[in-house]
Amino acid sequence: MQLFNTYSGKVDEFKTIEPNKVKMYVCGPTVYDYAHLGHARCYITWDVLYRYLKFKGYDVTYCRNVTDVDDKILKKAEKEGKTPAEISQYWYKQFANSMNKLNNLPPDIEPFATKTLGEMISMVKDLIDKGYAYVAGGDVYFRVKKFGRYGSLSGQPIDQLESGARIAVGELKEDPLDFALWKSDEKFGYNSPWGVGRPGWHIECSAMSRKHLGKTIDIHAGGADLIFPHHENEIAQSECANGCKFVNYWLHNGFVTINKEKMSKSLGNFLTIDDMLKNYDANTLRLFILTNHYRMPVEFSDEALTSAQAGAKRLTNAKQTPINKDLDITQTEEYKEFCAAMDDDLNTSKALAVLFDLATRANKDEKDAFTKLWILGNVLGFKFEKEGLSEEDLNKAVEKVSETLGKKFHSIDEILELRKQARAEKNWDIADKIRISFDEAGILLKDTPDGTKIESKV
Repeated sequence: MQLFNTYSGKVDEFKTIEPNKVKMYVCGPTVYDYAHLGHARCYITWDVLYRYLKFKGYDVTYCRNVTDVDDKILKKAEKEGKTPAEISQYWYKQFANSMNKLNNLPPDIEPFATKTLGEMISMVKDLIDKGYAYVAGGDVYFRVKKFGRYGSLSGQPIDQLESGARIAVGELKEDPLDFALWKSDEKFGYNSPWGVGRPGWHIECSAMSRKHLGKTIDIHAGGADLIFPHHENEIAQSECANGCKFVNYWLHNGFVTINKEKMSKSLGNFLTIDDMLKNYDANTLRLFILTNHYRMPVEFSDEALTSAQAGAKRLTNAKQTPINKDLDITQTEEYKEFCAAMDDDLNTSKALAVLFDLATRANKDEKDAFTKLWILGNVLGFKFEKEGLSEEDLNKAVEKVSETLGKKFHSIDEILELRKQARAEKNWDIADKIRISFDEAGILLKDTPDGTKIESKV
């Protein structure tokens, strides 16, 4: 398996620290608002990597943190007259719900920054004791120039970084490049050896990664916007505190763009996951993201989503047959093709081609084609089960039929009985109007020897 390592700047052969074990850390959300399509791209990408590594037989420990102490959280708390904990807990639940709707597997470990303060303080102490950090007032800063490899991840020479560095009002840095490990904060802070304050953003991930995965890990992943300064600073403080290499493979996904601009909350051009899911199902969003290589930018457009929607339906509407539990997928040609694509730096576009071919063959009743599609499709996180119909869905259909036929109906059963009678009497106009109304309400009618069945179209 080969992966593009941002640190080396090339595609490297993937070799684990321990045989058959993978320690993987992904930078998680700062919980103060709804997750958007950019977050969907990041977490679907690394969900697929997690699924694929497990599919290949690796024992994976996937850690994804939650940043629940941050300037943005504090500002929102003040604005809404709530505590930071109330804000972060509420928005974490929204985030977790969005991830579940996208069919992302939960990480094995999901640490919260506020629950790891002791480890952060300990790491800052280590850096001070080793001369890599210093106390200035109630703040603690990292001495960037003392770490000779600073800039290696982002490819930015120290002299270029110096030219743009400034010391803000109120900062007591020795050097403009130095970054905060601990910030004084009398109002929302926590006790520390340097006074009441809170951790800098970068030290949070270093401490949580070290606590849960150890000093050196296999994979650290996140969005390309985190390369500098976040991941660059993580490397500096972790390697200085731990005295060893921090990460073997740095992986970064590209942005989702709108009109060639990165989708972000700060630019106000973001589309929330929950809003997107009102018009498109999770399989569609996943296909939209996986059709493109994870390192490349993805341009959002309604046309691209409509195309992805059609592709997702091709997969999930493939003729379903009972799963052959005795099939050894590893002995099939499709497994080899699929793995060849995924082993090539997660070439999900080529892997999808295998799935589409299997969907076509399943529709032709080829033996085990659907079983193969189901197994390999699950590796990419697709759901093949039809969604259950909610009471809201059923009421919507009843209202739609009532409106179309100009008669008040009170239940689905009442409408299905009318349609059964209309078909028996060859009243195709009424039968078709009912079917079309159901279709517009997102419900599929299937006439079977055992009667008419209803199911969600998605």
